[in-house]
Amino acid sequence: MDPSREVAAFRALLTAEGIALLARIPPYDGERALASAATLRRDGVDSDLAAAALTQARLRDRARAKLGEDAARLWFTADGLEQATRPGVAAAHAERFARAAVDRVADLCCGIGGDLVPLAGAARTGAVGVDRDPLTAAVAEANAAVLGAGDRVEVRCEDVADTDLTGVDGVFVDPARRGGGRRALDPRSWSPPFSFVLDVSARVPATGAKLAPGVPHGVLPLDAEAEWVSDGGDVVECALWCGPLATGVRRRATLLPSGATLTGDGARRGVVGPVGRYLVEPDGAVIRAGLVAEAADLVDGRLLDPTIAYLTCEHRPSTPFGTAYEVTDVLPFGLKRLRTLLRQRRVGRLTVKKRGTAVQPEALRTQLRLHGDEEATIVLTRVAGQQSVLLVERLP
Repeated sequence: MDPSREVAAFRALLTAEGIALLARIPPYDGERALASAATLRRDGVDSDLAAAALTQARLRDRARAKLGEDAARLWFTADGLEQATRPGVAAAHAERFARAAVDRVADLCCGIGGDLVPLAGAARTGAVGVDRDPLTAAVAEANAAVLGAGDRVEVRCEDVADTDLTGVDGVFVDPARRGGGRRALDPRSWSPPFSFVLDVSARVPATGAKLAPGVPHGVLPLDAEAEWVSDGGDVVECALWCGPLATGVRRRATLLPSGATLTGDGARRGVVGPVGRYLVEPDGAVIRAGLVAEAADLVDGRLLDPTIAYLTCEHRPSTPFGTAYEVTDVLPFGLKRLRTLLRQRRVGRLTVKKRGTAVQPEALRTQLRLHGDEEATIVLTRVAGQQSVLLVERLP
């Protein structure tokens, strides 16, 4: 559909007629979508408006898992939903700007407004949202109104490179990191490129950016704070904090929703030693931040291998920064030996965790030919450079 028609159809959804139309559409069901569309056409609903309404119904259904109950009243685009910041993460972003007492913040590449509204609440006089896609900008403006922040938000539809930052003393940038349906791994290929973030931070010191978790450490400025964030166990971003938004540390791993946080410079290398009674699998944010050695200190532990992010210790570990297991067996990796052990223990359901091995879990399960009523967890990894198998039991 032509972009101007898309925007017009979306704005029609915001009217009383559009709201009433959405209320008529039953909860989204992929098998009934064509029937719903046919019903709307039969009732004489404009085709563009009908398409917009059905799209919103489908996207709201998809958004529930990410955004909870708010999904039923918010507005979406497909790309905007995919890239939207989770509410807990957006709240943490806004808290940085609130602590820095920012007066007015610009959210560049604001998308559908996931960060924009919390940022507007954190800044003293509100926020400016900028996105170059007309439909996305319209959706962001509508979401600000839905969430009661319409009077604190200004949305501009323009390229962020052309945005006038006069009167802005805080900036948040969320570059697009996809192209042609694929993730763009090279920071130079982001839109705008990572160099734009650095240029903005030189003009507005209180600059933050939402970067990919896999951003190379070498491109991050030495005078900024890089914070890897996991939410419910999923590593969702590396947030870069410059100027007054930084706290004086180089690297940070933050776990949400608990808020547990671990800091360091990312340069330490942990002690390596033999398998102990317990195993700890560090959270992904800890691993991405390069803070595995710091996590080992907290449990008086050591690494199984200098290149693998598994920790081991002698005393029952208590840490928010990883999942703990008790080790019951350790053996060199070998299909025959492992099959015999699992059959002796009547294991029929097997969870396979792995690091540092090319073994594919599904193929391994097939080769093991498991039978039995018990379940078990194994860890395939290297111990002092040797391929090994650890049988473990997760601690409560």
